[in-house]
Amino acid sequence: MSFHGISNKPVIVTSGDPSGIGPEVTLKAAQVCRTPFVVVADIDHMRKLSAELGLDLVIDLWKSGQKLKPKTLSIIQQTWSAEIKPGKPNDKNSDGILSSIKSAVEQVKIGNACALVTNPINKFVLYESGFKFPGHTEYLASLSDKKKYSVMMLANSHLRVIPVTIHNSIAKIPELLTFDAIYQTIIIVKQDLQKFFGISEPKIAVCGLNPHAGERGKLGNEDETIIKPVILKLQSEGVNAKGPLPADSLFHPSARNKFDCVIGMYHDQVLPIVKALDFEKTVNITLGLDFIRTSPDHGTAYDIAGKNVANAESLITAIDTARMMSDTYLYFTAKNKKRKT
Repeated sequence: MSFHGISNKPVIVTSGDPSGIGPEVTLKAAQVCRTPFVVVADIDHMRKLSAELGLDLVIDLWKSGQKLKPKTLSIIQQTWSAEIKPGKPNDKNSDGILSSIKSAVEQVKIGNACALVTNPINKFVLYESGFKFPGHTEYLASLSDKKKYSVMMLANSHLRVIPVTIHNSIAKIPELLTFDAIYQTIIIVKQDLQKFFGISEPKIAVCGLNPHAGERGKLGNEDETIIKPVILKLQSEGVNAKGPLPADSLFHPSARNKFDCVIGMYHDQVLPIVKALDFEKTVNITLGLDFIRTSPDHGTAYDIAGKNVANAESLITAIDTARMMSDTYLYFTAKNKKRKT
């Protein structure tokens, strides 16, 4: 469901790691993306890179409330501490990378932008400057007022998937799969599918942890003792959740079309499936925050940075998705207010 054009605020995009492909795909997106957006970046670097890529873009500084024009990239200035060399990350720019994220989040929170889109970062580079988060999702959760639970959803036109545990060792998964973790994840997914996607009663499939969902305890007891009680509790509260279901038979077309999303127990149980279905148009969406955040589903791609071969399709889809989520939220909020009056 899409209601493009309701919000009069732009989407705001972060630079990500400026030595990766983030700046390149942002420039390429600005040429063709129909959703208005601004970017937190260094204007001199972006102008230089645009010229090197042979792009026909006007690049100017942005002022809040300014109307955005086609083939114009509007910049919120972010100065880098070290020279930008494509494919060669510099940890001296780590503070600037994190600052650009904080700045973009603040613009959304104060109402100057309707949603946030983040270009990819490399957490191993950021660790050199004291970054203590497992990934981008967890860092953004720390900037949200709703800090206890954040949920990572990957989505494309074929499938939506959510892992309960994200960037964790497989060995630690069983101890992290608590009743509360699974329950809170599914509650957030239900609420945000309603709020941002206009799905009134989301149909939620829940994977088991073990092969064949444990075969009634023969292949592991977590499915019966941890996952199943959560689902029964949710069902008693009116949530349309089913499971635990064997993951190996859940993703063929006739099975996945019965659900609005699939909850997996760990990262690699569900993410490879959605990426295989449409890698270039898969979007990373963080649920459970007090702001809308999406991201292209690729990394910094240092190996191709500066070579003019990076594909902007995932970023464009992330920007369009962020705008759609904002418009859907505004549409249904206005509709519910009208009903009450």
